[in-house]
Amino acid sequence: MATIFTTGEPQTITAMLAARDQRVAYQQQLTATNPRATIAAIKLNIPGPIKNNAALRRLFLAGVQRFEAELSTYTVAADWNHPAGNERFLILTTDFATSKRLAVAFEEHDPLGRLYDIDILQAGSQRALSRTDLGLPKRRCLLCHREAKDCARSRRHSVAELQQKIAAMYMKEFGERG
Repeated sequence: MATIFTTGEPQTITAMLAARDQRVAYQQQLTATNPRATIAAIKLNIPGPIKNNAALRRLFLAGVQRFEAELSTYTVAADWNHPAGNERFLILTTDFATSKRLAVAFEEHDPLGRLYDIDILQAGSQRALSRTDLGLPKRRCLLCHREAKDCARSRRHSVAELQQKIAAMYMKEFGERG
């Protein structure tokens, strides 16, 4: 059975680390050139070696569009569509804490939100604002609702199980076979 993970360029650990380094460098540049702004860095949490293809791009853009609709004002600083995954960087006018609360609300309540990782950054900060910094609950597993980091660390669920869930979410969103 074909799934949304059939096509795409498989990514290596080296490619993923290079993408992370590129993301961090760009985030540092954005915070340096926008010292009064809050920065949102948006990407998908996609298990397995296929991180991007037409279906995953469609999924990414659908959720990003809904998240952006929740924002009062923003500027798109960059939109990356590369084999290591989709990423969008926004310059926000809302404050650091409010922006993180909006991101968490999207991640928790939107039908696609659980697939997204929205980092909220501020100039001068060495790291993104976390959920626990604001007293919010930790991210839950897509499948069993335990803490996501615990399931990821222990490899409680197979890549195939996670991809099957994501494909089902895609099918529900777009009404097509995943």
